[in-house]
Amino acid sequence: MQTRIRPRAAGRCLALATGLAALAACAPADRGAIWDPYEEQNRAVHEANRALDTLVFGGPGAAPADPSGPGPLRRGIVNLAGNLDQPLMVANGLLQFRLDDAAHNTVRFLVNSTLGLGGVMDVATGLGIPARPTDFGETLHVWGVPEGAYVELPLLGPSTERDLAGLIGDYALNPMRFVVPGRLSPAFTGLGVAARLSDRAEAGEFIADILYGSADSYAQARLLYLQNRRFRLGDTRYVDDFDPYEDPYED
Repeated sequence: MQTRIRPRAAGRCLALATGLAALAACAPADRGAIWDPYEEQNRAVHEANRALDTLVFGGPGAAPADPSGPGPLRRGIVNLAGNLDQPLMVANGLLQFRLDDAAHNTVRFLVNSTLGLGGVMDVATGLGIPARPTDFGETLHVWGVPEGAYVELPLLGPSTERDLAGLIGDYALNPMRFVVPGRLSPAFTGLGVAARLSDRAEAGEFIADILYGSADSYAQARLLYLQNRRFRLGDTRYVDDFDPYEDPYED
C-alpha cells in the first residue's frame, strides 16, 4: 500500500518551522564570543549528561574504540540512518537557496537507496559523492537569525537557541516523516538513536578527554562547540576573541 503525504500535515509543519524562524529572529543580537545567561541551568544539565555518559560508556578509563573501526552491523546502522537524513538535507539546501548542494544530496540519496541497498552501504562516497551535511539551524543562520544564547540540552549536549529552534524545525520539515508509516516511527527514531550512540563510541577518546580530562568539562565543551559550529557555518566574527591556549576555567 502506497503511503501518501498528507498536505495538511505538511502545511502545518511548514507553518511551525516558519513560526520558529520568526520567533528566533526576535531574539536579541549576539552579545559576544560566549553568551551564556543560563549557565547555572546549563551546568546542571551538563552534569546529568556526564553522569549518563559514564553509565553508558564507562567513564574515565573505559576501553578505547577499536582502531579497526565499527563492525559491519554498526556501520550499516550508521549508513542507513545517514541515508534517511538525506531528504532533510535536500530540503534545507533548497531553503538556503543552495541548489547545487540540494542536487548533490539528492543524487547521493538515490545512489545509496538503490546501489547501496536502501542506504545500508555507502556506495555514493566511494563514487565521489560524499554527504554535504546541513540542518535547519544552518538554514536559520542563512536567513540572518542570530545565534542566541548557549544552551546545553538533555541527552543531546551543547547547542544554542538558534540550533535548538533548528532541531525542532528539522523534526517538522523532515520529508521522511510523511513517507514512513506511523507504525514504523519508533523504529525510525530508534535507528537515529543507535547511530548517535555509535558515533559517540567512535569518538570515545576525544569525548572522554573533554568530559573527564578537563578541570571544567562544561567550559571546555562549550568552547569547542561554539568554535566548531561557527567554523562550519562560516561565521568568523569571533575568531580573534578565542585564544587557543586560553585556560577555559581560569576564572
